[in-house]
Amino acid sequence: MGLMSEEFGELFNSQLEAGIRAVVVLENLRPVAADLSEMVLFDHIVVHSADIGGPKSLHADVPGRKGELLVRRRLVEAGLDLMRRCHLVEKATDDNGFVWRASDDAASYVELLETKYSEHLKTCAVRLATEVRRRSKEGFKEYARERLGDWGESFGTKGGA
Repeated sequence: MGLMSEEFGELFNSQLEAGIRAVVVLENLRPVAADLSEMVLFDHIVVHSADIGGPKSLHADVPGRKGELLVRRRLVEAGLDLMRRCHLVEKATDDNGFVWRASDDAASYVELLETKYSEHLKTCAVRLATEVRRRSKEGFKEYARERLGDWGESFGTKGGA
């Protein structure tokens, strides 16, 4: 396959890819912020959107993908930290602890994403944000639990938050 394929392969499921997904998700959720556990869930749902009745999934469906929630946390956290250093997301605090939100620069960045993958990512993120707004964050997490199982157990959090 060539050098470009090898280079792109290193980006697949990397901190950079997870960070870009986080920026797109948070920009679509604006002004809503999300904690790390919510971002892990949102990332999983954006990647596997067909699992909850959304658009075709970004990544191929693989058996045992629900188990990805167990390993996704560190990747998403590293991606968020990378995007914070790029000034595309902000880490703040609220009554429940740390939360993430899109920075003022995020919208301009997201507009620049024009690849087929990026456009599909935006479609999945719009669907996610629409569902979160329609159901509320808590209602959406319950909806996701019904389809994915109790993802909160993956993080040692009762109730999934």
